[in-house]
Amino acid sequence: MFPSQIRVAIDVGCERHRVAVGLSDGKVLEEFDIGHHADGFEEFFSRVGKPEKFHKLPVVVAMEGYNGYARPLDGQICRYGYKLYSVNNLKLARFKEIFPAPAKTDAIDARKILELFQLSDYLPLAKEALHEVAPTPIENDKLKRLTRRRKQLVNERVRVTNRMQADLHAVCPGLLSITGDASNLWFLNFLSCRDDLTKLAKLRQTGLHAISGVGRKYAALIQTWQPHAQFAPEVEWAGEMIVQDTKRILALTDEIKILEGKIAGIAIDSALAQTIGSIPGFGKTSMAELAGEIGTTERFKNEAGLAMYLGMAALDNSSGKKNGTKLIHAPRPR
Repeated sequence: MFPSQIRVAIDVGCERHRVAVGLSDGKVLEEFDIGHHADGFEEFFSRVGKPEKFHKLPVVVAMEGYNGYARPLDGQICRYGYKLYSVNNLKLARFKEIFPAPAKTDAIDARKILELFQLSDYLPLAKEALHEVAPTPIENDKLKRLTRRRKQLVNERVRVTNRMQADLHAVCPGLLSITGDASNLWFLNFLSCRDDLTKLAKLRQTGLHAISGVGRKYAALIQTWQPHAQFAPEVEWAGEMIVQDTKRILALTDEIKILEGKIAGIAIDSALAQTIGSIPGFGKTSMAELAGEIGTTERFKNEAGLAMYLGMAALDNSSGKKNGTKLIHAPRPR
């Protein structure tokens, strides 16, 4: 049978990617490695272009989307006009269990993806492991990157806040009792107004009112704490770390606020975000995050596929007389 496609499989790595090029009939034409840099990407298109011109066939590419290492090559492949498929890592692992290889190397993994490509014409498991990457509106691509960045900053703020709160409990017992939440801005401004924590117990009323967010109410709370303030001996060296963490929390809060402004502005131009936002219960951040992760609904054959991608549909997890379900984890970022 005359081949109808040039099929390219890419085993994605952190610094280098393994590439296998073949035909629809399973014949492997070439295998090579490329670096994760501009010269490596140029080499990829140059070497793939040779069999494309020789056989005069369209090129389709399948690659993993592991830990974001596929970027920016995946975008360049789409812009080059090649059809791109994302390989589901879990289903690829299942495929390798059914059709095991003698060893585990990058070269073998690339050939396995090529084999998966070939069997996708006949085997449902292989077909389900390949998902065509549909072009997405640029505003949704921006929302994806910005909302993921926001999530990282929020998680970092939670970690730093928990660390600061634990240290504060040990170094200055009783100080946290004047606030219901250690992440309150007035409390953070109070903690960071002096480099030496022990000086907080000596601030006068005029100095307290000069702190942003500290009015009469909170100044009174601080003044009830000051006469009973106690500091552990390690405040001499641990106090500096608490102040640094406090300033980092404030900086993260500012960064998150700026990001949220950018996200809200871009979401106005996203039809998908506006549609999601029209559903009761969705706010500006959640609608933007969903629009960014979905990209375009054209990626999914039906509603069930979309629900599974978002981790909103449970899978059957039954055995014998036991009937149960298990949750699907959210997709890994490309």
